[in-house]
Amino acid sequence: MSLHLFEGFGVELEYMVVSAQGLDVHPVVDELFKQYAGTYVSDIERGALVWSNELVTHVVELKTNGPAQKLDDLAAAFQRDIEEIGRTLAGMGARLLPGGAHPWMDPLKETKLWQHDNDVTYAAFDRIFGCKGHGWSNLQSAHLNLPFAGDDEFGRLHAAIRLVLPLLSALSASSPFLDGRRGPALDQRLAVYRTNSKRIPSVCGRVVPEPVYTRADYEERLLSRIYADIAPLDQDGILQDEFLNARGAIARFGRGSIEIRVLDTQECPKADMAIIALTVA
Repeated sequence: MSLHLFEGFGVELEYMVVSAQGLDVHPVVDELFKQYAGTYVSDIERGALVWSNELVTHVVELKTNGPAQKLDDLAAAFQRDIEEIGRTLAGMGARLLPGGAHPWMDPLKETKLWQHDNDVTYAAFDRIFGCKGHGWSNLQSAHLNLPFAGDDEFGRLHAAIRLVLPLLSALSASSPFLDGRRGPALDQRLAVYRTNSKRIPSVCGRVVPEPVYTRADYEERLLSRIYADIAPLDQDGILQDEFLNARGAIARFGRGSIEIRVLDTQECPKADMAIIALTVA
């Protein structure tokens, strides 16, 4: 059964894994998961939360295990799992690092793509867009998934999200440094994200999604155009799915939600959840 507006919340927080001493990126998330599962897996279920891999092996994502009914207890749940991961990483000479981007990572030299489950998808992204760049391999964000049921709720929610997206990126900016120096923007993660799919501009658009308010219009004006544009480079249709849409908020009709993606990860879950609570309010 579909959830209605604000009846549930899906939260995802991404963190870098870095060496414990020098804080350089340390691509060992696959080995971290193997410590718990005994084999290479892409997800570790931990009750209220799930740990997941990302495109690169120095980034781990923690997310709610399905929609949470309220936000109140999530900061504590995320903090608990972060501390658990931290203890395991300590034995591997590593630790977690928060924030929207690593301040001195060299993506040309240090990018290591995930080589296990879903590696075909990641390889397709790399072949078409080239993932050894900050806009692909050095960006950590907090995602908020908000549910809707039917076109009326989708249209109202999409309109409200379009309005606040620029404000949210300003409020959450935590990535002023790239390549070891301060950049022109406080949110360098979003600055490079805007151009990471420039080979096919329709994939990201102008970050703020177009003013469309029904599923039919969204699929016709956004998704169909994106799929058509990438089809000559993706003849097997590997990437022609809702996840290809890289706007700052994307409709996930398969799960009945809109995913907000413009928030930089903060220094701790309490700060992330404060911004998410403000977004919901």
